[in-house]
Amino acid sequence: MGWLDKVLRRNSELESLFDLDLIDETNHRAYLKQMALETNINFIGRTISQSEFRIITDGKRQIDDWHYLLNVRPNTDQTAAKFWQDFIYKLIDENEVLVILTDNNDFLIADDFERVEYAVYPDVFKNVSVKDYTFARTFQMTEVLYLTYNNKKLTNFMNGMFQDFGDLFSRMIEISMRNHQIRGTVGLNANQKLDSDHQDKLQAFIDKLFTSFKKNTVALVPKLKGFEYTEVSKGDGKGQSIDEINKLKKTLVDEVANILGIPTALVHGDLAEYETSLKAYIKFCIGPLIKKISDELNAKLIEKADYFKGDRIEVRGVAEMNPLEVADAVDKLIASMAYTPNEIRGKLGDEPSSDPRLDEHYQTKNYQSANTSEGGEN
Repeated sequence: MGWLDKVLRRNSELESLFDLDLIDETNHRAYLKQMALETNINFIGRTISQSEFRIITDGKRQIDDWHYLLNVRPNTDQTAAKFWQDFIYKLIDENEVLVILTDNNDFLIADDFERVEYAVYPDVFKNVSVKDYTFARTFQMTEVLYLTYNNKKLTNFMNGMFQDFGDLFSRMIEISMRNHQIRGTVGLNANQKLDSDHQDKLQAFIDKLFTSFKKNTVALVPKLKGFEYTEVSKGDGKGQSIDEINKLKKTLVDEVANILGIPTALVHGDLAEYETSLKAYIKFCIGPLIKKISDELNAKLIEKADYFKGDRIEVRGVAEMNPLEVADAVDKLIASMAYTPNEIRGKLGDEPSSDPRLDEHYQTKNYQSANTSEGGEN
């Protein structure tokens, strides 16, 4: 991260003007890139923001300061939903995210930082900046939450694809605008010498005349002798249709979705494959992200000895099944003695019940051993 990058990160207006990822790109190319990234990354961010973080101690859920930080108000300026959505966006877009805990017990997402790596000692983070403030102290790896997404930054990985799609999109827009352009010719009977001065006055008159045609619903202009306007094209040519342009944008969104592991049917709201797509999305996209987050939280917030005793930080609320949708399967699992009711409650994302009867196994089916030779009514 160079000095220019630091300056731009501290000034959002300069960053929009001099975004290093958008230099030498056309407007269309930059628009397509942002559309594809925003659509897919925000889709994942909104999903993770619905998560619930549970601190489990001695088998019971704890409602304490950590619960409040993770689920209600991580800092003075953000709700938990907004914090985790920004967390996921930065993680995927920039391939890494750093969260620090301040002296006031606020979780803050760093906008900029320098990582110093060591072989046998914990890495440290220096020049950590949040908004316009840079911390003077350094942060040890054991003091922060730090996650990486992939080996390479997503936008760098897809730059070649964005360039090709941007060029094609620009060409389609150009052809469509040219084919739908209104063209005309102006005929003049010039009795005067068309020197530079007269040409400028004539051009000013023509510009004023056709600006009136373009902007006004009703345009009345004087009919001058020796001045005749004829339309060559009325703008009804057959260029690239809106459907073809939309298909190109959809294709780019699909390519980014495939890289991130999002089924395209979910992104576009296709209900025909909703159930299958949702299961694949949870398993192959959201599941690994939740595992990354829970592993980091457990490693940094739970002591090793307490972890061995069973203390955990669990991320719930996204990957769990709806109890009403799997009621028949739940009945069979309990009836076959495969699980206790409390074990089923845990898999569904609910807390275990204090009723001791829910910790017992129940058999309501007439199961027999495979070695049983009895049959019939016996």
